[in-house]
Amino acid sequence: MRGWLTLTLGLLAVVVGAVWTVQGLGYVGGSVMTDEMLWVVLGPIVALAGLVALWLGLRSRRRL
Repeated sequence: MRGWLTLTLGLLAVVVGAVWTVQGLGYVGGSVMTDEMLWVVLGPIVALAGLVALWLGLRSRRRL
């Protein structure tokens, strides 16, 4: 079970960061986040943090 929480949260962060980025760029409409530069900046940061969490989760699972 070790690393599952980190992997799950990392994957969630990558998806959320990607959605925030495309909303900020204006590719997904109908939201207050559409065409806002804040989400263009925050999205990749969250996605990068998710990738780091995925890497850490995979690394902890390999140690078993």
